[in-house]
Amino acid sequence: MQNILEVKNLSKQYGQQYALRDVSLSIKKGEIYGLIGKNGAGKSTLIKIVTRIIHASSGRVSLFGSSNSQEWTEALSRVGAVIETPVAHAHLTAFDNLLYYCIERKIDNPSKVIQECLTYVGLTKTGKKKFSEFSLGMKQRLGIAITLLAKPDLLILDEPINGLDPVGIKEFRGMIRRLNQELGITIIISSHILSELYLVANKFGIINQGRLVTEFTKEEFDRESEDYVVLKTDRIQQAGQLVQDKLHYQLKPSGKDDELHILAQPHEIRDITRELVLSDIAIDEIYAPHRDLEKYFTNLVE
Repeated sequence: MQNILEVKNLSKQYGQQYALRDVSLSIKKGEIYGLIGKNGAGKSTLIKIVTRIIHASSGRVSLFGSSNSQEWTEALSRVGAVIETPVAHAHLTAFDNLLYYCIERKIDNPSKVIQECLTYVGLTKTGKKKFSEFSLGMKQRLGIAITLLAKPDLLILDEPINGLDPVGIKEFRGMIRRLNQELGITIIISSHILSELYLVANKFGIINQGRLVTEFTKEEFDRESEDYVVLKTDRIQQAGQLVQDKLHYQLKPSGKDDELHILAQPHEIRDITRELVLSDIAIDEIYAPHRDLEKYFTNLVE
């Protein structure tokens, strides 16, 4: 699958301090990439370098296969970005704001394009309400509508769900899925609200103190996080044979000599425990761990 964005050994230095240090990542066409990190971790710095708002101290960015500075600049015409506050005119309605940008960018058939963009972001019923009267969620969606006017292939959103209420967040998730699935837009979302990113993204990069700690797909995370039961015993071989042959559970590698990881649901612990006791196999511990994205991130960065 085609790489939309490739970042190689990217660093940004301010004096003796690094905002980014040796970051490398790639994003493929069609992905929704969740860039995860605390405030100040380097997420916004990375996005601003990719969009050429600021310049890197070292490293390389390739956008849509660009191989030099001029091609990179030309490739930005295929990118829509909402970084920090959406840029719109406070005294204009949603329609008039989009009309202003259509005129500025010489977009053909503006009425049709505007209605399509407002439909995708769910702002068709705002009427004469001015941007200054919009809720935070509506302002974010209008910012995205402005980027959609140019029909981007890549959409970059920096902390787009900050301050949104639960209803606004739910609407945002639905909008992102539509843009990705119906329009085929590749999307990068930076956020520190991990539980929400998990519900919409299919690939993740964790950044901490300017470094990319790890990358993984949602499929990889779910596979590692599937429900299992941890059994600790000094009779590991006998216990393993019992849960497989008699109880018909599968095992997953644990990497420990005194610990079994049994692919079972938490409510099945009682049945497993009973059979182990009946077979005179001593149990040191048995429990069902659960790893969510928040916990995984916290463990990595701390």
